[in-house]
Amino acid sequence: MVADQHRDALAELYRRHAGWLVARLRHRCADDGIVAEAVQDTFVAVWRGAGRYEGSGAVAGWLWAIAIRRMIGILRKRRPEPVPADPNLVDAIGDVEQLVLAGTEHGDLAGALRSLSPELRAVVQATVLDGLTTREAGRYLGIPAGTVKTRMMRARAELRGALA
Repeated sequence: MVADQHRDALAELYRRHAGWLVARLRHRCADDGIVAEAVQDTFVAVWRGAGRYEGSGAVAGWLWAIAIRRMIGILRKRRPEPVPADPNLVDAIGDVEQLVLAGTEHGDLAGALRSLSPELRAVVQATVLDGLTTREAGRYLGIPAGTVKTRMMRARAELRGALA
């Protein structure tokens, strides 16, 4: 009986949050397979570790923190695919934004981003790639806005050094 209630609660949590998690993760990765795997891993982690939720912040922020860590873990395990040397790459991709996002997964920028700690990389991705405000990024990452600012300052310094 209790297990059924937990399953129902997880199903409701999934119904309410999976859609926006998929949408936000797609901003970070164009591979639908990786996004689906990260979302699935997120809800498996929620099922296994629901007791760790302290209830002090928004559920969405807690889920986002889990989801982004899962995606980072999946991306770390995979080898990046080389970007074609085609001069018509922008046309092939069909969108300049996709070209920029591809640059964050491959090349010098990708290497520099990968050299950041997961905490710094998550802040860069939330604020720069997703365009979240400091307050929004803090809410989604489950950290104070001041911590977002501090991590972003550290990330900028490290990226400047890596790309110089």
